[in-house]
Amino acid sequence: MSSTNEIRRSFLEYFGSQGHEVVPSAPLVPYNDPTLMFTNAGMVPFKNVFTGFETRATTRAPGSQKCVRAGAKLTDIETVD
Repeated sequence: MSSTNEIRRSFLEYFGSQGHEVVPSAPLVPYNDPTLMFTNAGMVPFKNVFTGFETRATTRAPGSQKCVRAGAKLTDIETVD
């Protein structure tokens, strides 16, 4: 059985070999965004792209993001192992 690190590396290597720009994981506590206390989703590294403050040369960018899943009004935290 593969470890999670092996699965993650294989995923990123595959998409990188297909011409995608592999995006590094952002820190768990964002250092450059006072609007976030912690990274709560894999899309945090793309926030500036979505808000128009940054552009990227590619539209295909896989990544593996550390994040904190915390309780909220609508949450699936109970189903996360």
